[in-house]
Amino acid sequence: MIVRERVLEMALALPGASADQPFDEDFDSTVLRHGPGGKWFGLVMKVPRGKVGLSGNGATEVLNLKCDPLVSYGLRQEYPDILPAWHMNKQLWISVRLEGNVPEDVLKTLIGMSYDLTAKKRKR
Repeated sequence: MIVRERVLEMALALPGASADQPFDEDFDSTVLRHGPGGKWFGLVMKVPRGKVGLSGNGATEVLNLKCDPLVSYGLRQEYPDILPAWHMNKQLWISVRLEGNVPEDVLKTLIGMSYDLTAKKRKR
């Protein structure tokens, strides 16, 4: 199980990364960005347990990250706690259940991959 604070620590260690809570009256969801007001590379949020294949009432925390579709497919085969993204493009984004069993080093790699995939393209 990985806690929100550890996710934020890993994400904010990336160059220029920032985090904010842009949704009115939603203090649980945190957007990870390329600098203040920049493009998203992640979203930590609580979702209903049933929406991500868990039984029981209440919510669970997930981290949505951008991911190459081919990599995403392989990850979903290996880790049941990595799913097509909840509430985002399911081909280009994944949801990682934070209360699941995804190793921290894998999550750190996925955060870095999402950061790189969402970075502004440099002009040639």
